[in-house]
Parts: sequence; C-alpha cells; structure tokens
Amino acid sequence: MKPTLLRKLTTRDAALIVMGGIIGSGIFRNPSVVAQRLHTAPLIMLAWIAGGAFAILGALLFAELAARRPRDGGLYAYVRDAYHPVVAFSYGWTLLLVSQSGGMASAAIIFSSYLATIFGWDPNSDLIGRLVPIAVLAILTLINCLGVRAGTSTQNAFMVLKIAAIVGLIVAGLFSPHAVAAAAAERAATANGFGLFAIFMLAIVPVIFSYSGWQTASFMTAELKSPERTLPQGMIWGVLGVVGLYVAVNLVCLHVLGEGGLANTTTPASDIARLLLGPKGQIVMATIVAISTLGFLSNQMLVSPRVYFQMAQDGMFFKQLAWVHPKTFVPVTAIAVQGVVSALIACWKNYGQIVNYVTAIDEIFFGLAAIALIIFRIRDRRDGTDAQVGYRMLGYPYTTILFLVAAWAVVANLFLHSPSDSLIGLGILLIGVPIYYIFRAAHRRALRQPPGDTGSG
Repeated sequence: MKPTLLRKLTTRDAALIVMGGIIGSGIFRNPSVVAQRLHTAPLIMLAWIAGGAFAILGALLFAELAARRPRDGGLYAYVRDAYHPVVAFSYGWTLLLVSQSGGMASAAIIFSSYLATIFGWDPNSDLIGRLVPIAVLAILTLINCLGVRAGTSTQNAFMVLKIAAIVGLIVAGLFSPHAVAAAAAERAATANGFGLFAIFMLAIVPVIFSYSGWQTASFMTAELKSPERTLPQGMIWGVLGVVGLYVAVNLVCLHVLGEGGLANTTTPASDIARLLLGPKGQIVMATIVAISTLGFLSNQMLVSPRVYFQMAQDGMFFKQLAWVHPKTFVPVTAIAVQGVVSALIACWKNYGQIVNYVTAIDEIFFGLAAIALIIFRIRDRRDGTDAQVGYRMLGYPYTTILFLVAAWAVVANLFLHSPSDSLIGLGILLIGVPIYYIFRAAHRRALRQPPGDTGSG
C-alpha cells in the first residue's frame, strides 16, 4: 500500500501552528518602523489594531474556505478549484521561491544575528552571516523529516516558549516607569487628508507582514483530524491570541520608551529589557528573540512543504515531491527542497527586501482568496450543498469585500513606494505561468504513455 499522510493533529495543534506561523521576528523589529512613520501613539496603536482586524478578517475568511473545501493544500487548493490550475501553480511556485522561503530566510538571518549577540560573535562575519542560517535550516529540515508528530511537537514547544517570553515582557513592561518626555523623535511635518492616509498605508506594510502567516495552518489539512471543524476553530483562536499579544507588546513599547524612544531604536524589545533588567537585559532579550525566530522557522518548515507535495500529487510539479517516506509518513523530498531554497535565499537577500516582495505576493493571493469564497458560495448554492457548511464568515459579503479591498490596497501601495522589490516578486509569479504549461504538457504525455513503456527505441 502506498504511504500517505496521517491525520494526527488536533484543534490545539492547529491553533499553535497558526500562532507559530505568525509570531516570528517581526514583532521585535517592526514596532520601531511603524513609530518612525506615524510618530504619535494613537496612530501607532491604530495601525496595529487595524492590522489585527485585517488578520482576524483573514482568519474568518480562511475558516469558511476550510469548512467549504477541507482539502489538502490550503490556499493552493482553493484557488485551483475557484479559478484555474495555472493560478494554483503560480501560488505554489511563488510560495517556494518568494513567500515561504523568503520569510524563512529572513528569520534564519535574524536568528544568526541574535545568536551572535548572545555569544559575543561578530554578526558580520561570513561564518555567522552564512553558515549559521544554513545550519539552523538544515537541522529543522531533518527534524521535520522524522515525522509530522516530531515536527509538530518541536514547533509547539517553541510556540509555548515564545508566548511565555512575550507575556513576560508585557508584564514586566506594564510595571515599569513611564517613558520620560526626553528623547523625542524628529517629527515630520503634520500631514492631513490624503497625505496622512498615504503615510498610514506605508506604515501598515510592516504591520501586515508581522501579522501574516495565519493561512499556513490550512496547508496541514491532510494531517488534521476532522479538518472541517478543527481548522476553522484553530485558525480563529490562534489569530485572536496573536492580536492580543501584539497590541499588548506595542502598548508596552510606548509605555516604556515613548513615541520618540520607540522611533529612535531598531531593537525596541532589547531596549526595554535593558531598562528593566540592567546590563544583562540585552542578552536576555536576544535569547527571547532567538527562541521566537527558531519557533517561526520550525513552523514554516512544518507546513509549507505540504503545498509542494499536493502540487506534485496533481501532476503539476516534480513527481518526486509527492513521495512520502514509508516509516515517517511525511513528504521528505518536499521538506528537503524547502530547506535548500530557503538556505540559498538566506545567502543573498536582506530583511527589508524580503518584507516588501513577500508582502506584495501574499496580498495578491489573499485578495484572490476573498473572491474564491464568493465563487464557492455561488457554486454551493447552485449545487445544493450550501446548507451543509458548518462555518460561515461573519458579516459576509461586506467583510469579505473589505478584506479584498484592504489586501489589494496594500499591494498598490507597495508597487507605488517600493516598485523594484515588488517587481521581483511579480516577475517570479509571471515566470511560473509558462513553467506550469511545461509541467502540464509533460504530465499529459506521461498519462498517454503505456504502462511499462520507457519511451525509448
């Protein structure tokens, strides 16, 4: 009997996978980026609350998609069924070469820099800058090749440590003295009207990047028990938990550092720890961020290869990626490919570029996911299966349209303000179209070939 994926994961696993897919290094860096652009506490908090609302809408949207189409591959399967296989291939293609691998590469780079802080190494050396990211990606690749429970247990353990560390920072910060009025940031000229909206949209990009990742739990559909129930519940609870943590972290940053102090640092969490814990605070926070980043990497290594596995199952990618190990019951080849591509990107990309071109591609497909839900609702009513759906998005269709408009507004803003980085992602997406047709033609030839015929002679 051909080995297949096993359904071992529960609602708790799904919720922790969602949280692990969101909480990475962004929350420890991006509060300062937002403060540099918005300057005032009300606008800063509005940006993080708005980003959280966007993430919650995304979770509600994907929860209904999961309930309507509880199939392997998550968003890959949704856009395949709603549109055309070429759209699904383009999503998986950019997932491998842009979104997931790029995010993992940036996290591995940040992990190496914080590891250097902990041990007093030179973070700019080739050994730290290149070999450490490659080594950590290799180790996590190996762990996830040992089986879905091994990979999930590793990511869950890191997730618990991340939450405990962030909660500790929040509690300590709330009991610390309020920031003094000194060290105010240099303020930009007061903007209003469209100018303020444009600045706010620019500031929302790092917020959206920090919140992104809730959709990755849907990649694990084939290994969830009762996915039509566990996936919606896990997705909603996971996102709500992250929004609460992120809003609290930014309140602490503003309370301890103030708007000016937050805008004038690139390491707000370390600054808070240094103020609260003295000279050793920086080492403590470096350890916290390293744990958080490692947990994010473990999560992404767990979930992403399931999409490439499903693409190969559909005959739209290299068939070797569909191979499941007969003992561990995981797609070992797909996991290994994910690790290799991430390591390659870690050698030549930087954090800022990754934020821009990853976010642009993600939001394009999030908008397509919103339209897919509308398509599925129409089809299911026509087919008489609509009443069987156990979960429905709150406020449909208004919330669905709001999510679509917000997602594509972020894309338009990125192409306006960071065209070169955004065009990198778009170029990779477009290259995937002819490559899809090459794979489709090869798959059709294989189906026409008689069994046992090698094609030679």
